Amino acid sequence: MTLAELFVAQLEAEAPRTRKALEQVPEGRDDWKPHDKSMPFGRLAGLVARMPSWFALIVKQDELNLTPPPGSSNVDMKPLRTAKELVEAHDAAVAEARKVLQGVSDEHLKKTWKLIAGGNVVNASPREIVVRDTFMHLSHHRGQLTVYLRLLGAKVPAIYGPSADDTSFA
Repeated sequence: MTLAELFVAQLEAEAPRTRKALEQVPEGRDDWKPHDKSMPFGRLAGLVARMPSWFALIVKQDELNLTPPPGSSNVDMKPLRTAKELVEAHDAAVAEARKVLQGVSDEHLKKTWKLIAGGNVVNASPREIVVRDTFMHLSHHRGQLTVYLRLLGAKVPAIYGPSADDTSFA
């Protein structure tokens, strides 16, 4: 199995789990956060929805600048206000990721990719490691999202196993 095949299989397993969480996001709570130091709910939900688009950035670009020059942007920051918008953005990001990952070679995935912030390289790793870590990063934020859902009284879907609201096995 190639690295691309492994990553596509992981994407196919994780995408429906993420989609189920996004479907539960209530409207009108974008600015809510469980603590002053926490990320606002709308920002977190948008991050989770769009994170699969990062795979295309990792494959197609040699680096990502988190502090790009004024007037340029690396990622779509338009707010997503409804569960429908979140799911649509997620589905589009997954489709893009699937296409890009299906077409990438193991050789390309072994090439270095850089994350830059404030003009400094904060990470330089083989793309295969960055893709792997992005899946873990997505799981982390999806877990945060389910905690926010619980605290707001929304249903928490089964992700890897049953939840109090969804007793199915994911």
